[in-house]
Amino acid sequence: MITFLLNNRTIKTDKNPGMPLLDFIRYGEELPGTKIGCREGDCGACTVLEGVLTDNQVVYKSIVSCLTPLANAHGKHIVTIEGIKLDNQLSPVQKAMVDNAATQCGFCTPGFVMSFTGHCLDKQVSTVKTAIASVSGNICRCTGYKSIERAAEDIAKHMQNKDIENPIKWMVEKGYLPQYFLQVPSKLRDIEPIGISTNNATVIAGGTDLMVQKADAIYESNIHPVLHKKEFKGISVDNGRCRIGASTTVNELMQSALIQELLPNLKEQLMLISSEPIRNIGTVAGNIVNASPIGDLSIILLALNSEITILDGDRKKGQPLKDFFLGYKKLNLQKGELVESVSFAIPQKPYHFNFEKVSKRTHLDIASVNSAMLIKVDNDKIVDCHLSAGGVSPIPLYLKETSKFLVGKTISTETLNQANEVLQAEISPIGDIRGSVDYKRLLLKQLVFAHFLRLFPNKID
Repeated sequence: MITFLLNNRTIKTDKNPGMPLLDFIRYGEELPGTKIGCREGDCGACTVLEGVLTDNQVVYKSIVSCLTPLANAHGKHIVTIEGIKLDNQLSPVQKAMVDNAATQCGFCTPGFVMSFTGHCLDKQVSTVKTAIASVSGNICRCTGYKSIERAAEDIAKHMQNKDIENPIKWMVEKGYLPQYFLQVPSKLRDIEPIGISTNNATVIAGGTDLMVQKADAIYESNIHPVLHKKEFKGISVDNGRCRIGASTTVNELMQSALIQELLPNLKEQLMLISSEPIRNIGTVAGNIVNASPIGDLSIILLALNSEITILDGDRKKGQPLKDFFLGYKKLNLQKGELVESVSFAIPQKPYHFNFEKVSKRTHLDIASVNSAMLIKVDNDKIVDCHLSAGGVSPIPLYLKETSKFLVGKTISTETLNQANEVLQAEISPIGDIRGSVDYKRLLLKQLVFAHFLRLFPNKID
């Protein structure tokens, strides 16, 4: 039995666990404020909040309900636009939208309101920049966005004195949230772990790929949800290696103090990946096992020379990530095996890391070509290098020969031109909607130069 809180009610349902949460909300519970748009996680019309009990407080984040299997709602507080209704007034978010004429046809408005509300509930200082970033997954076809940006400014001003230690209590006391939010932690504690059979079940974490590619099959399947399983979560260091649990989400990577210490620029680089609600549920292992030749996280982790740990029953085994991809959408993963974690050796200082991505849109788009590089330099000489690229091969590609060529070389334009000859022999792009073969070859050359220009601007002409 799937059990969760939907707004201020406890839900117990035996509906198919692979059913999209969006359909359950609209058709099962007749709450029409959550809209059906793209069903691919792009438009944000179906945005709701998911609250997870963490250290006796509920932590809320925006998610797209169209890509969330019903089973993932178990033990959570799901909040729709109806769930933030106040008795005699608008919430600060709703008022900011009205005051700035930030709604026209109104179809997208509930999604914007829920994303902004999630921002208000976040345990971080609110700024105009972070408020605008919170609606990165919401599309409006009417307003031109400037009125929505002005609404974001008003919301940030309202949140200036927010208690970031306990934003929920502060918002309830201010009359910005319904009182029932204060009873949510105790209600979530009473919910027992989910009891779905794992026999012949489809393993699913965030669902951001599977719920697009195989929505009907997932709907009919018995699924085994692992997004919130503790054994697949967490970021830690042990014996000189950084371990990232398979179900760690992209935003959890971004917010990790440990990752920020090891890779200071990665937080900004990860902003190039999808949107806020997708990053809230899209997982590390999901990006890897999807096996897309342009999977951003796969490219980043290849450059870190990562290793994956595979779980087969009670047995664990490791293998280099660069050996995991066998061919287009083919993995060195047997039936019944799961990716448990991915890890990389903590680089010895001084080292430099960079990620580059080119797509038709800067944000919320799939790469034409992407690339990452981890490099260590001593007196202008490259002593270690790991280079990866996507969009130029049937698989996310570790550039073994190019990386090997660069070691021992002095950083210079001449070195990079010579490395490009090795690079071009190592890749095999195809022409498609994202670019011709020649374009992708040129693009990767430029991205390799971009790595060095960004990291060593005075060494490249």
